[in-house]
Amino acid sequence: MTTTTTDPVAVIGNGPVGQTTALLLARWGVPVVLLDRRPGRDAVGSKAICQQRDVLDVWETVGAGRRVAREGVTWTTARTFYRDDELFAYDLPDHGRSCFPPFVNISQARTEEILDEHIAAEPLIDVRWDHDVTDISQDETGVRLRCRGSGDDTIAASYAVACAGARGDDVRRLLGVSFEGHSFDDRFLICDIRTRLPGWSSERRFYFDPSWNPGRQVLIHPCPDSTFRIDWQVPADYDLEAEEADGSLDRRIRQIIGEADYEIVWKSVYRFHARVANRLRVGRVLLAGDCAHLVAPFGARGLNSGVADAENAAWKLAFVSRGWAGESLLESYHTERHAAALENLEVTSATMRFLVPRTEAELARRVGVLRRARTDTSAHAEVDSGRLSEPFWYVDSPLTTADPTRPFAGRPPRGRLPAPAPGVLVPDGPVRVNGRQRRLRELAREGFLLLLAPDADSAAVASAVSGLSLPVRVHPFAQLDDTGALAEAFGARPGEVWLIRPDAHVAAVINTAVSNTAVIDTAVIDTAVGSIPGSPAAAEAIATALRTALSGEGGARSGAAAPA
Repeated sequence: MTTTTTDPVAVIGNGPVGQTTALLLARWGVPVVLLDRRPGRDAVGSKAICQQRDVLDVWETVGAGRRVAREGVTWTTARTFYRDDELFAYDLPDHGRSCFPPFVNISQARTEEILDEHIAAEPLIDVRWDHDVTDISQDETGVRLRCRGSGDDTIAASYAVACAGARGDDVRRLLGVSFEGHSFDDRFLICDIRTRLPGWSSERRFYFDPSWNPGRQVLIHPCPDSTFRIDWQVPADYDLEAEEADGSLDRRIRQIIGEADYEIVWKSVYRFHARVANRLRVGRVLLAGDCAHLVAPFGARGLNSGVADAENAAWKLAFVSRGWAGESLLESYHTERHAAALENLEVTSATMRFLVPRTEAELARRVGVLRRARTDTSAHAEVDSGRLSEPFWYVDSPLTTADPTRPFAGRPPRGRLPAPAPGVLVPDGPVRVNGRQRRLRELAREGFLLLLAPDADSAAVASAVSGLSLPVRVHPFAQLDDTGALAEAFGARPGEVWLIRPDAHVAAVINTAVSNTAVIDTAVIDTAVGSIPGSPAAAEAIATALRTALSGEGGARSGAAAPA
């Protein structure tokens, strides 16, 4: 894509969220300066290991998704135990049309190495280690970052994204952002163990109150290279050095693996937190990842939600930088991703109340549920070891126009996806474009995408948008997939136009048979970029094209193929 001529966007923090943000911005032609206060990459430890398929989709946009999936371990079964009894096991649902498995386990260190390789090949990204941001100032023209370290300089940027991680207190303080919430008293010992455990390589195992960690929990995840990530809940006064010195750590490990040989690859002790920043946008600066929100890791909602932050921030900053949208589009970043963070906080806090009861009533409920679950299958749904990460649905976003014929039913049951509707991530699947096999989400992430059901005036819409400079594609469902499976997956009805955002979420569904120009203005201008009078807006151009098509000025009603 053509490079923008603005100052670079500064990304503060060269972890996986910052890396993803930088790569996505560069993909849109926006130059980036990527800052980190560390002297270089400290690629040690598993850290965030569990990557959800929709995150792999995002990484595939910058060329890394398939490699991460290929190198990682795909686990398909989740087993849950109470003391010495297995309560239940379930297989992760495969929703069929994605090219990625539901989850892949790979160390954060290896993920960062893969992303680093793509960054090194991207001339629009300027990586600067040993740059500790000590001051942030901004006005209507841009952002200035004063840095301490090898650079000791001031960097001028058009915008900034703070991805400084869990230790981003200084950045939040500079921005005047509070980090509301609490921390949990109990601690967790995490060890990466290289050993052989036959039959465990494709299973996630969760133990409540095992005899070898009484009164607490243990979580075991398989990782590449015959490595297993083991998380023990331990007391608040746990002393790792003392346990290593007296041999207790070895005994702790052997209670799980027996007499097998093993090697400790990495170990650490953590406290978990439940915190969300009160603001995710401060003028020209956006907050993303652990700098914006911290949640307990059960359910893998940390890095996965951080990558969603990165994608949301990147496309909006790119559209503003390139003059396709007004700056107030950036406020929707706070609206959407703050709501997503609160959803993750609610889900993970409920899990932690079950895992680490704070009151006698919570403890009694947990014990009762676990005991019933031994014999009563109806109690299995109440056993909470973490609701696995899922994409957030922007149904209440100001960028989304609700479809009264497709009401959102709320958080879907565990393991289920909401039906396609405004605000929801589109289902993925193979499509054919100009004779070449592609993926729908890959196509959607090239800009705005208009998907036309039968009886929608594809020739008129295609003609009307053909002269636009902004990235917009028009495709009838039948052109992309002549089997009808894609239209069926959407539940598309005759005469409908589905407006898909550049992050592959549905912005609106317009029925051209019954809609008028006012409906189009509401669905497209008010939702897609925020209706900023006098600003150069992508949505205004798209709305004009649709109004032209509806009026019959763009061409005769036809099922002719639209341009790629």
